[in-house]
Amino acid sequence: MQYTGLSEVTGNEPPTYNCVGTSDGIANYRTMQNRINAIKANGTDAQIDVFSGLPHGFGLGTGTVAEGWINTAVAFWIRQYN
Repeated sequence: MQYTGLSEVTGNEPPTYNCVGTSDGIANYRTMQNRINAIKANGTDAQIDVFSGLPHGFGLGTGTVAEGWINTAVAFWIRQYN
């Protein structure tokens, strides 16, 4: 799930990758960071990339500080299968 406002962590979450901008008015980056940290605290691989100043919907991030995030996400997902 790319964006999540969920705060509940049950310990049954799958490996999770998120990325978000600090100016996202829909998906709060602090909420997402807290959830990723809770998932990691339960021993599940999780990663979040937070991009300064970006709003919601930055797509592939071409021409922004998020450019290349998709490569980071793919590397995370590949790592789950190795």
